[in-house]
Order: sequence, then C-alpha cells, then structure tokens
Amino acid sequence: MAHELRQPTPEARPLLERRRELRALDSALTSLRDTVDGVPQAPRGGLLAFTGPGGMGKTALLSEARARARAQGFTVLSGRGGEKEQELAFHVVRQVVQPALASMDEKELRTFLGGWYDIVAAALGLVATPSGHVPDPTGVRDGLDWVMTRLAVMKAPVVLLLDDLHWADVESLSWLASFAPRAVDLSLLIAVAFRPDELPLEAAAFSAPAAGLGTRPFALAPLSATAVARIVRDEVGEEAEDEFCEECWEVTGGSPFEAVELSIRLGERNLRGTSEDLPAMRDLAAAVKGPGLIERLQGFGTTTVRFAYAAAVLGQAISPELAARIAALGSTAAAEATEKLRAARILADGEGTGESLEFVHPLIATTIYRSIGPSLREGMHNSAAEAVRAAGLGHAAAARHLLEVPCEGSTEAVACLREAAREALHSGAPEAARRLLNRALQEPPLPEDRAALLHELACATFLMKPTATVAHLREALAEPGTDPELRASMVYRLTQALAHTDRMAEAATVAADEAQRAAAHPRIRLRMQADHFVWSAFRTDEADSSGRSRALARLADRLPGRGLEERYILGLRAWDAMMCGEPRQKALGYAEEALRGGLSWTHENRGFEVPVSVALVFMYCDQPRRAEELFAKGMAECASKGWHGSHLALGQTLSGYIRYRRGCLAEAENLVREGLRIADRVEGAVPAQWFAVGILIQTLLARGRVVAARRLADRYQYGDVIPNAVIYPDPRTVHAELLLAEGRSDDAAALLSGVGEWLEGRDWRNPAWCPWQLGLASALSRRAPDRAVRHAQDAVKRARDFGAASAIGQALHTQAEVTGGEAGLDLHAQAVDHLQRSPAAYELARALVGHGAALARAGRLHDAADRLYQGLEGAVHCGAEGLAARARRELSAAGLRPLPLRYAQTDTLTAQERKAAEGTVRGRAAAVVAKELNLTEQGVRQLLSSVYRKLGTDASGLAEALETFPRPRPDS
Repeated sequence: MAHELRQPTPEARPLLERRRELRALDSALTSLRDTVDGVPQAPRGGLLAFTGPGGMGKTALLSEARARARAQGFTVLSGRGGEKEQELAFHVVRQVVQPALASMDEKELRTFLGGWYDIVAAALGLVATPSGHVPDPTGVRDGLDWVMTRLAVMKAPVVLLLDDLHWADVESLSWLASFAPRAVDLSLLIAVAFRPDELPLEAAAFSAPAAGLGTRPFALAPLSATAVARIVRDEVGEEAEDEFCEECWEVTGGSPFEAVELSIRLGERNLRGTSEDLPAMRDLAAAVKGPGLIERLQGFGTTTVRFAYAAAVLGQAISPELAARIAALGSTAAAEATEKLRAARILADGEGTGESLEFVHPLIATTIYRSIGPSLREGMHNSAAEAVRAAGLGHAAAARHLLEVPCEGSTEAVACLREAAREALHSGAPEAARRLLNRALQEPPLPEDRAALLHELACATFLMKPTATVAHLREALAEPGTDPELRASMVYRLTQALAHTDRMAEAATVAADEAQRAAAHPRIRLRMQADHFVWSAFRTDEADSSGRSRALARLADRLPGRGLEERYILGLRAWDAMMCGEPRQKALGYAEEALRGGLSWTHENRGFEVPVSVALVFMYCDQPRRAEELFAKGMAECASKGWHGSHLALGQTLSGYIRYRRGCLAEAENLVREGLRIADRVEGAVPAQWFAVGILIQTLLARGRVVAARRLADRYQYGDVIPNAVIYPDPRTVHAELLLAEGRSDDAAALLSGVGEWLEGRDWRNPAWCPWQLGLASALSRRAPDRAVRHAQDAVKRARDFGAASAIGQALHTQAEVTGGEAGLDLHAQAVDHLQRSPAAYELARALVGHGAALARAGRLHDAADRLYQGLEGAVHCGAEGLAARARRELSAAGLRPLPLRYAQTDTLTAQERKAAEGTVRGRAAAVVAKELNLTEQGVRQLLSSVYRKLGTDASGLAEALETFPRPRPDS
C-alpha cells in the first residue's frame, strides 16, 4: 500500500501534450523498483525537473507523479516553496520530513535520529525552544543528509516532490542541491518544478544536473490551439466553434492554467462557444489574472476583499481564523467571504488534514498581494505578526511578517526578532539570523540592549562575513555600561574575526588592550592575557617573540590555581616551550598540567587553538599516540555539537599529520584529503585549506609522488602567497621541500634562508617543528658543502637540546648525507639508532635506506644488504613507493636482489614485543630482557623499535601506552 504523507489536491484533468514528460516519469518510476516483470534489477534513483513560467502545468505534472507513485505503492514525500515563506529557514525541508516523523514522540524521535537529534532537531522544527550549542551549517546539512538517506532506505521506494522550488527558502535549497546527487544511489526519485527565470543560484544544480543524475529539465511549452480547444469543448460541449476555440487559445497564450480556468467559467456561464459569446469570453479571460482578477474580486464587496488580502498576507496553509483576525472580521463574515472566494475559484481547501485554505494558483495569490496598497499591506503584516504570536505559532512565523513592517521602536518586535534569530542559529541558518537581527537593530532596541544585540548579530555573521563581524563588535564595545562577562565574550569574538581575516596583529593588540582594561576583574584579565598570547604566537610578524615567551613563562610559573584560564596559559606555555626547543620533558610537563581538568574543543567563548596545540605537543615530543587520543576525543566533541565545518576540516587534517609523522602515509593521505574536501566546501575555511595543502604536499612527496604534489601546489597557488598566520608545517619550508624534489636546489636554498632568518628572530629553534636547516643543508650540499655541514651540525645540536629521538635521528641522517665518507657512516648509524627509539617509521626507513646506500658505496655489501632490506620493508609498510623504489635500485646497483617481505605489517604487538616492552617499563636492562627472551641485545632493540612504532610513543610514554593497548592473543 502507498505511504501517503501529504494529500494530493483533489482535482484531476487529462494532461494534454505532455506525453514526453509522462514517459520520462514512468521510466523514472520503473527504475525505482527492484523487480520489473518479475526480473530483478538494481533500483536506481534520479532527478526529474519540469520548468516553465507560471501557469504552464508544472504542479499538474507533479500531481500526476504523486498519483502514479501512490498507485505503485511508493512512499511519497513532498514540499512546496512559497513566495511569502522564503524568509523561513528550512521551511521546505520541514514540509518534507515532518509528516514522516509525525507519529513519533520525543523518545522515539531521539531513538530514530540518534546522535543527530541535537544537531538537526531545530532545523526540522521538532523542538519549540532550541537550546545548547549552536551547530554549524555544515553539520546540519550532514545531519539532514543522514535523515533523508535513512528515510529513503526505510520507506523505499520513495518519490520526493518539490513544487515551486524557485520560492524555496535558501537553507532548504542549499541542502537539497547538495543532497540531490545521492538520489542515484538510493531508491529515491526527486521530482522538482520551478520557474527557470526565478531560480536562485543556490539551486543551479537543478537546472543543470550532474551527469548520471537525470536528464536536463523538461521545459514545458504552451499548449497548442488544438489542446486548448479540447479543454474548452470538455466544458461547453463539442459544438463549440473553431473560431471561438482559436480565440480562447489566443487570449490564454496556451497557458494550461488560464485555459482551464477560462473553460470552467465558460461552463458556469452556460456559454456555447459561438461567435456571439466572444465578448463575454474575453471578459472572463481578463478576470482570470491581473487587473481583471482584482476587478472581479472587488465585485464581491469590501468584506470579501479584506479576507482575500489577509489570506494573501499569510501565504501558504492559510488559517481561516487568523485571516479573519487580520481582516478584523467576525466568524460569520469570514465564513461568507470564504464561500464566495471558493465559488470564484480564488481559494480552495488546503492540503493535509487541517482546516486550512490555499489559493487555487500562486499566480492568483501574487496578483492579489501586489494589489494591496503599501500602507494597508504593512498594517496587515503587523496584525499578522501579533495574531501569529497570540496563536502560539512561534517567533519565526511572526518575525517574517515583522520584516515587512516599518520600524517603530517596538520592544516586543525586537524581542520577537531576536528570539527568531536565536532559533535560526540553532537551526544552522546564520544568514536567516543575520537578516532578523539586522532588522531588530533598525527597530531600534533600547539603549541598554544595543550592545548585546550587536554581539548576537556579530555571532550570526561570523562564518559568512567576518569583516562585518569586526564592525559590529567594535560598535558594540563602544557602548557604555556593558556587563564585563559580555564584554569579554565580545572581545574574544572580535579577536577570532580579526584572525579569521588574517589580521593577527590586530587580534593580539585587542586582547592586550582588554587585559589592561580588565584589571579589576582578575579572571577576565587572565583570559585576555591568554588570548593575547595565542594571537601573538600565531602571527608571523610578531616584533618581540622572545619577550612574549619570557612573559608567558613568568606568568605560567606563578599561576595561583588551575582553573580554566590557568590551564589555557599552561597549554600555551607547553606549546611555546616546544617551539623554542626547550627540553621536551618540560613541554610535556606543562601539557599534562594543562590537561588536568580538561580542555574543551567546543567551549562557547574559547577557541580550540590551545587544545589543538597541546595535543600536538605530544606529537612533536614523540608521543603521537597520545596526540591521536586527544584528537579523537576533541573531534568527537565537535561532531556531537554539530561542528562539521572548519573545526572538522582542521581536525581531519591534523589527524592526518600525526599519521604522517608516524609513517602511516596512506592513512595520512586519506585523512588529509578528507580534511581538504571539507575545507573546500565550507565558507571561510581558508586557514584549514593552508594546513591541509601543506601536509598533503609533504605526504605526497614522502610517497614519491612529486608530480602530484606540484599539481596540488599549483591548484591552490601554494607558495605564491604567505599568510599572516603561523601555519604548520611552515608553508615556505614545504614549498622548498617540493623545489628540492624537483631538483631546484638554488630556489629552495633562497627560500629556506628566509625561513631561517624569520625563525631565528623569534627564537623558534626546534627542528622537530620546522626542519629548515635540514632542507637548507641538502640544498647547499653540492655548491657549499661546508655551509651545509654547519647547518646540519647546528640542527643536530638543537635536536639534542630538545631531546626527541625522532628529531635527533632525522637531523643526524641529514648530517650524514652532507658529510659523507667514514664519518658519514658513523653518523648514519647514529641516526638509525635514534630513530629506532622513536615512533617515526618513515624517517627510520629513510635512514635505513640512506645508511645502506652509504655502506654499499663503501664496499660493505653484507652490512648494506641488511640495512637496505630493512629499509625496503619499512618503506613498503609506510606506503612510501618512491623510497621503496630507491631501496630496490640501491640493492640492484650493489648486485643484490630484493627479497620478499619478511613479515606482514600489523599494529598488534607480538608476545615477544609485549614482554620486551613490559621488561623495559619495569626498568630492566636490555641484557636482562635479552636473556629472558633468548635474544641478543640487538634483537631486543629491534623488538622495542617495532613496539615504539606500533604504539606510537617513545620509551617515556611506553608505560601509559601499554596500559591501553590490547594484549596479544595466546597464539601470537
């Protein structure tokens, strides 16, 4: 049986001259079935679009689609845009989805929607008063994708009918356009109808569907004279004269709507279709729309005219009671007016089960609405806003009428608009909220409410127009007597907006000034100091980085407590210690202190820059597994709040960076590509793009895909523009790495020399964060070998000062490469030794291959073979095709054949690896562990090296990692 979720309009007429469209409809419906004539087939959805001016019969085609779908037992969902409802965010989406969920109570809805409930409930109109975190628009769209996909699967096959799409609200249009391509993979047919000349840009996908989604839209042509004659004769009789029918076609222009309406009126007047009836016919045709319609309406009397005006102001789904109240009519007068308008085919009973009315055709509604005088129309909208509020239909429904009313300084109007804007924000519709708050600001609000209103407006515009956000917040901060907590929130949002527009210096200055201003409020002052340190640390042109580092260190060491503000300061101190190359144990100590009590990624008045930085401290300090755990927790927190935009893009990207640093290159590439995909589709996610492109270039280079890395760099003009914000990995260093891979050593050297000058000026000396000296040493190795060695030696010293084995090993590897000879062989061995004590699998593989190649050049083929085989295995397991190819070439050049891989890559510890790790954690010497396992000490070191790579930590984090890592099976 059919699942009819909206009732059809009860009037069916033959569809003339629409054979092509009906054939396409039948074909699309057949494709939805899993069997045809008993033969199984894979159901396939798609898009079917009907276009044309008003009155061309688009709605009639959708009604026929409804009837044919119901006849085949399909589920039908439908929605319709409204000329007066375009300001209501997700209005069409709610029409589509709400009937399918109408039978569920809140508990059932929460079960059905699962984790998406808090994200999409407001957008779907399932909660009267939204609360909690504001989801970002991307998260809401993702949630709607999930809801619609689940409905399509549960109720398959499904036909989704969308009428008057050109009048749909922009939020519904944007989502529908992005979701439509999924129909192909579902048993879902989306049939839409719209006027092409009025279709907004957000719905462009429907006028030019992607290949495979459906045919191009069917442009409906006017009916021929023959078809109009058929319509006329069906009403007045077959004896209607040809000349009369021809004239009917002329006056209607072949419009199906006008032809049908005219023929009905001809029948009502008992005209026979003779030449004598032509004058009367022309009068009737003129009354179908335009001035003739208004003249006919006025003939019904003032009461009926006012009721029709009120109905036009209300738009769709007209409540007779509300219309009566707006028209200032009693129930009896309203009922009489309704009957007259029904009889005149101006109004009809509405769709659904309620006692609502609707206009017979949108052309009629538009004509009547535009005939209302400006003053009367504004007064009726004002009455409508009051009536809607009194009826409890919600602030959004009332606010859309207030948008049509002159500003009068009404506190009630301001309150309604602000509440409607809050609902829009919780629905993931910031643009709708912006329009409402702009209007509330114009009302205007009371002086004491102005600052708060400007703050709300700034929050609504942040994702779309951060420059406007800055202007609104500066104006708000100029208002006197603002509550200190509200003012702090304003300053935080202002610094975010300035940073978002690449004005890092201004952001830092604003926070510093506010910290001085807030001397009477210690916690606010500390919070502003933290914000000042954040934006100072992440601006590329900071004048006194060393002074800021010293001030931050002094403040962190004398903090009186461990509240949220203090923990942010400690987190910043951990990051700064790492950047400056202070001993890693110090940086880790501050990071652990910052995490005691938690650092939320979604705090309403805190950015996630500090929590992310704290997590990355662990990565740079050779504990990437801990960083991954923090990222997984933070991203889950973002997802639960519906933050699927730039937060998720950056989270995915930096998760990929951690995998890159661990040497899991294929996983890293997938994660970063997903982060870049999200960033590309999210408005204002440019910083996330910078991170993603740089990390992806590095990953591609590690995999040996230089051409792909160059294409990516060119596509995003990477290296051509340097942002004012600190990005990691450093864009110029990554660009230089690409130049080196392309053999452009001189260009790379010039670029890296500039990077070095910049970092030296800031006292950022940690090669684990930016290995510019290593790249510069490689670039100079041929034309200035002495300088190359000096840079490499200095990088090794700095890495030893920091203390991370991966950084030391990587620096030693470069020093070995530029030194050469017997001394180089010793340095190669040291590099391998250090990297075996780190979780950096790719860097270890590089060092092994480099050491093996050097040994082969020195004629030590036996030792070379062992290193090259190990390096080849490591490269293959990392997904470093280029490095694996080099290892094979080195083996071949040494007269050796590559052997099959000796072990399969797995993240699970073997029993021996576990025992070696546990013995090390208990403080046993390598010789003791070796004796217990019947291995050599070298064998134990190789076991532990594997443990560090699998667990994602060095020895200092081994005990904690083992506690949460699964134990091996007995047969391992």
